[in-house]
Amino acid sequence: MLNISHYKIIAIGKIKKKWIKEGIEIYLKRLPGLKIIEIKDNKKTKEEHAIKEIISKNEVLVTLNENGQSFTSKQLATKLINFHNKNIIFVIGGASGLPHSLNTSASLQLSLSPLTFPHEIARLLLIEQLYRAKTITQGGPYHKE
Repeated sequence: MLNISHYKIIAIGKIKKKWIKEGIEIYLKRLPGLKIIEIKDNKKTKEEHAIKEIISKNEVLVTLNENGQSFTSKQLATKLINFHNKNIIFVIGGASGLPHSLNTSASLQLSLSPLTFPHEIARLLLIEQLYRAKTITQGGPYHKE
């Protein structure tokens, strides 16, 4: 089973759209312990510095980007379980994406889809997939075959 309290999301920018905020709030109620850290939208170098200050050496870095690996929901759940409840930090870039150095230093580069999404929607999708992964590993009814 996944221990969501070992997970953090670093996201560039704030959620401005009310409907996305509401969706995120619904999933966060289902995922107690999940931490989200918002970093001010800025120049890439400042964002990179702020992100690197948050990440500690004992955390598994997962960056979201269009060139990352794609998984089915079940495959993602398995991949997360294979990290054996290590502390995992997911990083979602802003409009200009993440610096190349962060992506290359990541243990996993994850793509939610070959489509490009605004960072606000990417955050909602990631949180929903973390909830889905949790229910898959618990054998819950949320994920339909």
